[in-house]
Amino acid sequence: MLINIEHIYKYFNGEPLLKDISFTLNEGETVGLVGRNGSGKSTLLKMILGEEEYDKSPTGEGVFTVKDCAIGFLAQNSGLNSSATVIEEMNSAFSRLFEIKEKMDKLAEDMTKCVGDELEFASAEYSSLSAYFEAHDGYNTDFKIKLILNGMGFSDLAYDRVVSSLSGGEKTRLALAKLLLEQPELLILDEPTNHLDFKTLMWLEGYLKTYRGAIIIVSHDRYFLDKICTKICEIENGRITAFRGNYSDYVLQKEQLTARQMKEYEAQQREISQLEDYIARNKVRASTAKMAKSRQHMLDRMEVIDRPAAAERPPKIKLDYSIEPTKDVVQVIDCPLTVGEGSSAKTLIEDLTIKVRRGEHVAIIGDNGIGKTSVLKLIQGIIPHKSGNILWGNNVKVSYFDQEHASLNPHDTAIEAVARRFPQMTDGEIRKALASVLFRGEDVFKPVSVLSGGERAKLCFAIMALNHGNLLILDEPTNHIDLPTKEVLEEALKEFGGTMILVSHDRYLLNKTASRIVELTPNHVRSFDGDFDFYINTITEEEKSAAERQAEEKRAAAAEEYNEKKQKQYRSKQQRADDAKRRQLMRDLENEIEQIEEQIAELEEEIASPEIAADFAIMTEKCSQLEALRAQADEKMEQWATLDA
Repeated sequence: MLINIEHIYKYFNGEPLLKDISFTLNEGETVGLVGRNGSGKSTLLKMILGEEEYDKSPTGEGVFTVKDCAIGFLAQNSGLNSSATVIEEMNSAFSRLFEIKEKMDKLAEDMTKCVGDELEFASAEYSSLSAYFEAHDGYNTDFKIKLILNGMGFSDLAYDRVVSSLSGGEKTRLALAKLLLEQPELLILDEPTNHLDFKTLMWLEGYLKTYRGAIIIVSHDRYFLDKICTKICEIENGRITAFRGNYSDYVLQKEQLTARQMKEYEAQQREISQLEDYIARNKVRASTAKMAKSRQHMLDRMEVIDRPAAAERPPKIKLDYSIEPTKDVVQVIDCPLTVGEGSSAKTLIEDLTIKVRRGEHVAIIGDNGIGKTSVLKLIQGIIPHKSGNILWGNNVKVSYFDQEHASLNPHDTAIEAVARRFPQMTDGEIRKALASVLFRGEDVFKPVSVLSGGERAKLCFAIMALNHGNLLILDEPTNHIDLPTKEVLEEALKEFGGTMILVSHDRYLLNKTASRIVELTPNHVRSFDGDFDFYINTITEEEKSAAERQAEEKRAAAAEEYNEKKQKQYRSKQQRADDAKRRQLMRDLENEIEQIEEQIAELEEEIASPEIAADFAIMTEKCSQLEALRAQADEKMEQWATLDA
């Protein structure tokens, strides 16, 4: 057990922020800490880090134990050395190992000069340091650094960049990379998914799934919490409740828990009401006063159940349409996607082609800067195109959610923003529409300029609902809105029967509402018929298949190379055998030629003798033999010359 907290409180200005908190964290657990802003999540983390003290319970109880372990904390402030380079910051994560390596090198040098006890002592110290160095994988620091930096989106070219030259998002990613290299026993991450694209998020999720230590995460990224958490702890009304499983498991269990608590509360309230009624009717009657007193004792001893925390009523968003469009809603055919003007113009995609059919919920995804928002503007004609075609079907009515809320006049009040678009509506009708997204009373007279990002988004949702568009075009609709509003919007988009084109980094939203994923990459558009999980599974399988093909190709190449080497070795042996046979034949021929020449010499000597010369018949026979031997010698010489060639 790394953390054990029992019955602690935390007061601010005399009021309890956290009350009767009990929490445990075991080794290997990944806990998602959730709750509304201001609920006390950051305060609890500060107490775990030792930056704040806790208060005991009113009865004096309170246990707060954190195991003596290394804790790594990723806060919004990166805490990096601004004058260091990227690689220097990464190397600093292994400073202890580098110090040990220097000592090992120094000892190795000293041992060449030591004798006796000094040598024995130096050898023992070297062995101890070497064991520690190897146990902490000291020989693989370069590999680890490259693995983490590549996974966090830093190319080799970025290694020599100075930290001060990085953007805020890059600094956050670098701080997280350094923390992962340090591998603390307890990793505390505060909004780690900010500034990460899909590719980096997927890598981080895979890495954290196999992380050996325990993890506490504060995040609004529900998809991220779904992928890696083994437990969710919610802080609500000062109390903490633990739920086993990931975020989706928590949502289901929370609904069941709230329903059960409400039933228990209502049952107890009925029982209390019945007891109070009985006591009131019978306490003054002598015959029943004793029974009434007994009921009163029962009532006094009863531990009253608190009413379950009632969440603030979420907004109501209902999206529908009044007219059906044609089957092909909009088609973008071979249009270049160009942003900027004149010399600063930049073409992001040469020939963009996207076709959207009636009833589809299309989500457009891609790396930051690829032009997702620009695609939405291109479709609507906000960005012009020099070539290609954009074809609209009949009866298409667009409702557009712009993440910058540029369509809102900052000088308008909320009620004026609606009235300007729907002049036929009465004030009462407008107020009712605004009340559905939590603009009540005097809130309707707030100028747009003073509204928060979440309030502006809700105002836009109200306008979209009144517009009854059959094609919704949404650009990052969940930015700035709270979780209850996100859940209401997700349900509204999921149930929307019309057509939708959506750009969002909210993977939970994409997974719940999209029926087709369109991925943008430089000069390429690819479509996946399914939700975000289907897209991820398809990409993962393709990468796995590609890796398997690559491995198979390597194995085949290795086998071919082996066979070639084997064949070469075989041919070499055969050649050596042939050479040996040829040389033996040449030697045999040389011996035969030598014997024939000896025979020729003997015949020539015989022919030269007077006895043979006097006998014509013998002379003729000897000459014939000589001629045959010379022919035989010539033939053997030709064979020898052929072998010698």
